[in-house]
Amino acid sequence: MKSDIHPESYRPVVFKDSASGFSFLSKSCARTNQTVKWEDGQEYPLVILGISSASHPFYTGQQVFVDTAGRVDKFQQRLAKTKEAQEKAAAFKKRKR
Repeated sequence: MKSDIHPESYRPVVFKDSASGFSFLSKSCARTNQTVKWEDGQEYPLVILGISSASHPFYTGQQVFVDTAGRVDKFQQRLAKTKEAQEKAAAFKKRKR
């Protein structure tokens, strides 16, 4: 790692997901007044997260899929109308010449 590129406050910090209770230790410059005792027995600054990979629906596999069938049908209907309008315009141009 390059020297002298990180701020002075770059230190180990515990991040805790408030939704799932999942915690992990990482280095950060995040400011916080809270501290917590980590698994190694040392006390580290604590940053509370609203969501992390432990509670995000994309990562947990509980992602809700929107009913896309209706959207696809609407798109195909618009596409068909557009193609029809383009064909009519091309036919009109041919007749005009």
